[in-house]
Amino acid sequence: MSDVVRILVGVLLVVVGGIWFGQGMGWIGGSGMSGETLWAVVGPVVALVGVWLAVTGLRARRTKA
Repeated sequence: MSDVVRILVGVLLVVVGGIWFGQGMGWIGGSGMSGETLWAVVGPVVALVGVWLAVTGLRARRTKA
């Protein structure tokens, strides 16, 4: 996976994970996921994977330069 793609996918996962966490906590309504504890747990896990992907992508770009 290219470094840029890894960074973009990582950022996307952080955003999606944050939304899922907000829905799981009941802060974001209007969904079947709202107020469900599962999404309050899954969201941060997805966000952490996104952070990891973005950081490894950034590190790979720096070592190439």
